[in-house]
Order: sequence, then C-alpha cells, then structure tokens
Amino acid sequence: MEELKVVESNNTAGVTQQYIVVRLGEEQYGVDIRYIDNIVRMQKITRVPKVASYLKGVINLRGEVIPIMSLRLKMFLPEDEITKATRIIILKLEQYGSIGVIVDEVKEVVTLDEEHIEKVSYDSKEERLNFLGGIGKYDGGLISLLDFNLVMQERENTL
Repeated sequence: MEELKVVESNNTAGVTQQYIVVRLGEEQYGVDIRYIDNIVRMQKITRVPKVASYLKGVINLRGEVIPIMSLRLKMFLPEDEITKATRIIILKLEQYGSIGVIVDEVKEVVTLDEEHIEKVSYDSKEERLNFLGGIGKYDGGLISLLDFNLVMQERENTL
C-alpha cells in the first residue's frame, strides 16, 4: 500500500503555520500540519456497532487500531463518496490519541502567516457546530481552518 508521510517542520519562529489543504465536497479546509501523523489511501474499515453515525469504524495501521471518522457526516454534509483521491488523515491529538478522518482529496501544503489568518467569532449559541479556528487567505481564495480540538470535544459530548 502506498503511503504519504508528513514530517513536522522545525520552524520555531511562530510567525507562520503550515496547513494541509483538503477538499470536502466543493469546500477547502486546512488541517494544522502539527497534528498530522500520516496520510494513507482509503482502505477497508471494520464497522463498530453502537457508535455515532459519523464514526465509520476502525482500521489496522501497522498493528495499531485507529478509529475512523467521516468529516463529511460530522459537519452535516452528504455521505462520503469514495474515489481514487479519497484519503484517510491520521491525526495525533494529545488529549484524544490517534484518530483517522476521511477527506475527499488532499490538495497541497500551504504556509500562512498571522496576517493571512482571520480568527472566527460566532454570534450563535449553537456551539456544537463551531469546528473552525479561523479562515486563511491564500492565493486569492479562502481556506476554512479546522480546529480538531473543537471537533473532538463535540464528539465526546454526543456519544
């Protein structure tokens, strides 16, 4: 199986941040590269009974059992459409351990500095829908920057 390995940057300046740009439907989202352990091609997912619908099951990745989550279903988008471009991004989050998320496509790595990232503020009391940590401006377009601590925190509350 072919894999893409991402190596963490040793940039300690703190002025810039790298994001992997992924596609979900027609939208682009940025995933902080510091949390990414691996990017793998789609593979067989073993279903687990009695879990939330967005938890698709588990995979065995080099002897480690990793839960897999559908970002599309988590964000109330239509069901995943598995194609040759579909990938599983393995995230390592201190508080939650490893988890895989299904994305439609991994596009590129971008580096954004602080002046190109706008923080998001919400007027709504509907906090469970707030998965974004900011909006990045890159190459004339916008990239929604996902905050996986918010995504995972909400996951805990719904199980």
